[in-house]
Amino acid sequence: MNTLESELRDLEGAEEFLDYFRIDYDPQVVHVNRLHILQRFHDYVQRIALPDGEAAQRDIYRQALQTAYRDFVDSDAQTEKVFKVFKQGEPQVAFVSMSDIRRA
Repeated sequence: MNTLESELRDLEGAEEFLDYFRIDYDPQVVHVNRLHILQRFHDYVQRIALPDGEAAQRDIYRQALQTAYRDFVDSDAQTEKVFKVFKQGEPQVAFVSMSDIRRA
Protein backbone atom coordinates (compact mmCIF):
# COMPACT_ATOMS: atom_id res chain seq x y z
CA MET A 1 0.00 0.00 0.00
CA ASN A 2 1.42 3.38 -0.94
CA THR A 3 1.28 6.53 1.19
CA LEU A 4 -1.70 7.97 -0.71
CA GLU A 5 -3.79 4.84 -0.17
CA SER A 6 -2.85 4.81 3.49
CA GLU A 7 -3.80 8.46 3.96
CA LEU A 8 -7.11 8.02 2.13
CA ARG A 9 -8.05 5.09 4.38
CA ASP A 10 -7.83 7.43 7.39
CA LEU A 11 -10.32 9.92 5.94
CA GLU A 12 -13.92 9.55 7.05
CA GLY A 13 -16.24 12.34 5.94
CA ALA A 14 -16.73 14.28 2.75
CA GLU A 15 -15.27 17.38 4.39
CA GLU A 16 -12.09 15.48 5.27
CA PHE A 17 -11.68 14.32 1.67
CA LEU A 18 -12.30 17.82 0.31
CA ASP A 19 -9.85 19.33 2.81
CA TYR A 20 -7.24 16.66 2.05
CA PHE A 21 -7.36 17.44 -1.66
CA ARG A 22 -7.56 21.20 -0.93
CA ILE A 23 -10.85 21.66 -2.73
CA ASP A 24 -12.84 24.74 -1.76
CA TYR A 25 -16.43 23.89 -0.92
CA ASP A 26 -19.66 25.31 0.41
CA PRO A 27 -20.37 23.58 3.75
CA GLN A 28 -24.13 23.70 3.11
CA VAL A 29 -23.77 21.81 -0.20
CA VAL A 30 -21.66 19.17 1.52
CA HIS A 31 -23.98 18.96 4.53
CA VAL A 32 -26.96 18.13 2.32
CA ASN A 33 -25.12 15.88 -0.17
CA ARG A 34 -22.15 14.34 1.66
CA LEU A 35 -23.01 10.69 0.98
CA HIS A 36 -23.94 11.42 -2.60
CA ILE A 37 -20.67 13.26 -3.21
CA LEU A 38 -18.60 10.41 -1.77
CA GLN A 39 -20.52 7.79 -3.73
CA ARG A 40 -20.15 9.76 -6.97
CA PHE A 41 -16.43 10.17 -6.23
CA HIS A 42 -16.16 6.41 -5.76
CA ASP A 43 -18.07 5.80 -9.00
CA TYR A 44 -15.78 8.13 -10.95
CA VAL A 45 -12.61 6.55 -9.53
CA GLN A 46 -13.88 3.04 -10.37
CA ARG A 47 -14.16 4.01 -14.06
CA ILE A 48 -10.58 5.29 -14.28
CA ALA A 49 -7.45 3.26 -14.90
CA LEU A 50 -5.07 4.76 -12.35
CA PRO A 51 -1.64 5.69 -13.63
CA ASP A 52 1.57 4.68 -11.89
CA GLY A 53 2.96 7.12 -9.37
CA GLU A 54 1.35 8.73 -6.37
CA ALA A 55 1.48 12.25 -7.76
CA ALA A 56 -0.45 11.25 -10.88
CA GLN A 57 -2.92 9.22 -8.81
CA ARG A 58 -3.41 12.12 -6.42
CA ASP A 59 -4.25 14.40 -9.36
CA ILE A 60 -6.79 11.88 -10.70
CA TYR A 61 -8.44 11.49 -7.29
CA ARG A 62 -8.55 15.24 -6.79
CA GLN A 63 -10.13 15.81 -10.18
CA ALA A 64 -12.71 13.05 -9.59
CA LEU A 65 -13.66 14.46 -6.19
CA GLN A 66 -13.88 18.00 -7.52
CA THR A 67 -16.15 16.82 -10.34
CA ALA A 68 -18.31 14.85 -7.88
CA TYR A 69 -18.67 17.90 -5.64
CA ARG A 70 -19.54 20.18 -8.58
CA ASP A 71 -22.25 17.74 -9.69
CA PHE A 72 -24.13 18.64 -6.51
CA VAL A 73 -23.39 22.36 -6.59
CA ASP A 74 -25.21 22.61 -9.90
CA SER A 75 -27.83 19.93 -9.28
CA ASP A 76 -29.39 17.85 -6.50
CA ALA A 77 -29.42 14.25 -5.30
CA GLN A 78 -32.75 13.37 -6.86
CA THR A 79 -31.67 14.66 -10.27
CA GLU A 80 -28.22 13.04 -10.12
CA LYS A 81 -29.64 9.65 -9.08
CA VAL A 82 -26.51 8.35 -7.38
CA PHE A 83 -28.18 5.71 -5.23
CA LYS A 84 -30.41 2.85 -6.34
CA VAL A 85 -33.49 4.27 -4.61
CA PHE A 86 -33.38 7.27 -6.98
CA LYS A 87 -32.72 5.14 -10.08
CA GLN A 88 -35.86 3.03 -9.77
CA GLY A 89 -38.09 5.54 -11.52
CA GLU A 90 -41.75 5.96 -10.75
CA PRO A 91 -43.21 4.12 -7.77
CA GLN A 92 -45.07 0.95 -8.63
CA VAL A 93 -48.72 0.63 -7.68
CA ALA A 94 -49.79 -2.78 -6.40
CA PHE A 95 -53.28 -4.07 -5.91
CA VAL A 96 -54.07 -6.21 -2.89
CA SER A 97 -57.58 -7.57 -2.61
CA MET A 98 -59.46 -7.65 0.67
CA SER A 99 -59.60 -11.44 0.50
CA ASP A 100 -55.80 -11.58 0.36
CA ILE A 101 -55.59 -9.35 3.42
CA ARG A 102 -58.04 -11.52 5.37
CA ARG A 103 -56.06 -14.69 4.59
CA ALA A 104 -52.89 -13.17 6.00
